[in-house]
This record gives sequence, structure tokens and C-alpha cells, in this order.
Amino acid sequence: MKDDLVREVWAALDGPPEAPERIARDHAPTALDGAALPAAALARATVAVCSLAAAELAAARSGGPVPRVRVADRAVDGAFRSDRLVRLDGHEPVTFAPLSGFWRAADGWVRTHANYPHHRARLLDALGLPQGAGPRELAAVLAGREAAATEEAVYAAGGLAVAVRDRDAWARHPQGVAAAAQPLAGRRPLAPGGAPLPPPAREPGYAAAGLRVLDLTRVLAGPVATRTLALLGAEVLRLDAPWLPESQDALDDTGMGKRSARLDLATADGRAVFGRLLETADVVVTGYRPGALEALAGMAPEELAARRPGLVVAQLSAWGWSGPWAGRRGFDSLVQAASGVALAERGAGPADAPPGALPPPGPRPRHRLPSGGGRAARPDPAPPHRRGLPAATEPGPHRPHPPSRGRTPAGTAPGPGGGTGAARGGHRAGAAAVRALTGGVHGRTPLLVPDAGPVGRGRAVLGGDARLSRKGVLLLSAATCRPRAGPVKIL
Repeated sequence: MKDDLVREVWAALDGPPEAPERIARDHAPTALDGAALPAAALARATVAVCSLAAAELAAARSGGPVPRVRVADRAVDGAFRSDRLVRLDGHEPVTFAPLSGFWRAADGWVRTHANYPHHRARLLDALGLPQGAGPRELAAVLAGREAAATEEAVYAAGGLAVAVRDRDAWARHPQGVAAAAQPLAGRRPLAPGGAPLPPPAREPGYAAAGLRVLDLTRVLAGPVATRTLALLGAEVLRLDAPWLPESQDALDDTGMGKRSARLDLATADGRAVFGRLLETADVVVTGYRPGALEALAGMAPEELAARRPGLVVAQLSAWGWSGPWAGRRGFDSLVQAASGVALAERGAGPADAPPGALPPPGPRPRHRLPSGGGRAARPDPAPPHRRGLPAATEPGPHRPHPPSRGRTPAGTAPGPGGGTGAARGGHRAGAAAVRALTGGVHGRTPLLVPDAGPVGRGRAVLGGDARLSRKGVLLLSAATCRPRAGPVKIL
């Protein structure tokens, strides 16, 4: 594929420069083409690179040539908008709660994120509003405040809000400067030596079959990265803290092919269970803020690699690994708003029109996505573990994690969809983890493969996470992975 963006992303992962020639493309018009920014090209590049990394891994494990891969534009579009297309028993997903969205400020716009009860409570506390306040009360308070003042007050209270900026303002902001100075992706050895690449599994067609992944991620970017590995055949176990809520709709979208359990890593018992899981793991993927896991005994990447030779640790961060916002909480919608994406996607409407978001809405699906008896697939919360992973019924803090059927905890008001930036980060982290597993052809070295967070480039400023669903992977990388439950059509 003669695509400069593909080559740029592939080079960021230290891929051999001639490899992108093995990528072919099926051209088609898509909803992503309607974006003001080059979202379609970015989506295509990240999926192409992830598929190529999977082909490379398959070749390294089998000893054969690197297979060719084919990128289908419509499949890429469906993969990046999967949170809007997925259906379970006909239920349409809810993306944002009533207090999550764009709000007029005295000098522009503010973007809030209050999908989770604790974030909603902190937002209202920071603004002096009662806990029962709704959108009308929130709008009235925000309209009388400057956007930057709201941003700082809410973050100081542990909530989530950002001032909506254009790209020039973000380029001057200290965090924008720090993010632009970081590489698109990075890799560094965690420990000397390494471990041989596991031999190919008995399931031909799955590049990562037999590899084990511990998934310490939430919401979208990280779960998309680990879903990608699951779709390539890896055995993925997602571990959630017992006290943290999660959106059922997000689980429906990103939980395909995974197992899940609750595990409290803040306790010695929880970390002991994690240590037993680590004994047979090949990859650990984390989506915590920089320093959060390192604060727990034995959980720093270097410590994990010392305990499990050859381990690959992949990390994602919303705001990047340096700069004044590196330790802040973040979601893709906030990154888009702060970095200039939201204003760029406002379109050709009036100057006072609300900001936009990626991905663009696109057509609604006409039917449910078929799987088996005509229902969309639901992730199995805790199926039996295979080949030595402790069962989810193990006594202590390692317990089954059945997802509830509740909606987004803070409410159910529809809003703009997830994020193309979120999809990109997930694809990129998945591709980096796959390339790190490959480790050339001879084995793998313990590696840290951090995602750089928001990136400022001439084409666009996109950050957070990127979407690769079952629909995308199965159609994009047929040379290295095949459907497990039958093909899924993009309707």
C-alpha cells in the first residue's frame, strides 16, 4: 500500500520499511469520509498496520513467509464506529450520560464527562450544585463561568472537564507542547535477555492463538487493544477493581472473545492472585494514568518483567507520558475537545454552533448484527478458564465479574459517539504489542510499549484510543485470522 500515513505509523513501531507493500486496499465510500479531518485515512492506516503486525507474528511463529493483508474501507468504517453499530437483543447503546457533553461557557465551550457516578458527583461538587442537579442547572452555572476556570476547578475536585480549544491554542498549551514532542509510539527493553516466541497453536489462522493477555484496562482505548488481541486468538482475561462501575454498552462492544473477573490489586491478596496469573502470561496491557500502577508494590513494568521473563507490557495514556497533564484522568471525548478536534469537526455551520466529534455519525444500521440465532453476540462474563488459569470461582478477591444489564450509571441520554482518536490508540497499542511479541524472528525481549497519548501533527490532532472490532479484524486480516462465530456483516 503506497500510503505515507501507513508508513509513518509502521515506522513508529520499528517495522521493516518494505513490509507495507504487502498491504492491499478495497476502496469504498464510508461515513468516515464525511469528517473534516482525515479520519478515514488515519483509521485505514492504523487497521492496516495492526493487520500487518498480525501477519508478521503469524509468520514468525510458523516459520513461513509473511502473508499479505487486505484492508476493506467499509470494514474499517464499521470497526471505528462499532460502539454505535453493536446491538444486543435490539438494544441501541447509550454513549453519554445527561451531564456529559458540550456546554456554553462565558468565553466559549466546556466539555464534561460524567458517565460514572463518582465523576458526576465530583463535577457537581466542584460547581457548587446539589447531587440531584440536572442538565438545566449545570448549563446555567457553566454559562456564567470561564471555560479554563471550570477546567481547573473540576479537575481539582477529581472530576472531568476541559475547555474546548482550537488546534492553535492546543499547540501553545504546555500539555500540547509536551505531547507533540513525544513519539507516536515507543518501545524500550524492561530487562536483559528474553524468552522464545511460543510455537504456533493448533488453531491455524489465528496469529496470537495460545498467547495469554492480562487486560488491566477500562472504557474504550485499552479494551479495544485487548479485543484486537482476542480476535487474533489470544486468551484475554480482563481484570476490574471490585468497586469501579463500567458501562454495559461498552462491555458489549469491547468484551468480545474475553474472560473477565474482579480483582483488587490494592490488596496484598489481590496482587498475590495477579502474581499467579502472571506466571503464564505473555502480555500485560494497562490503561492507567502514569504512575498509578507503579504505586502498588510489585506492579511497575520492570518488576513485572523481572517476575515473568519475556513479558510484554503495553501502556496507554490519554494525555501522554510527560507534561503538566500527564497524571490527569482522561477520555477520548475530552482529548478531542482540548486538542482542537471538536472545533475542527464542527463543520461549516455558524461560528456559535456546538463543537463536533469523531467519528462522524454515519448511517444507522438497518438490522441487528447477526450472530447465531439473529442476536448480537454478548461477551461471556466468566467462561471456564483453560490450561492453568485459575478459575473465576477461586476463593478470595478473584471473583466472577458478570456484567450488569444497567445502562451507563449516570443516565441514559444519547449523545455523540465514542471517538476515532480512541480507536486509533487501541489499534496502535494492539499493533505495538503484536510487534513486541514477534521480537524479530528469534524470540522476544521484555518490552514496554507505551502509547504516546495525544499527538499533534500537520494533518490532524487526534488522541486517546482507536477502534478495531470483530467486524474490522475479520474482514481486514483474513490472511491471519478467521471468524470464530461466523462472519458479521456491516449493515
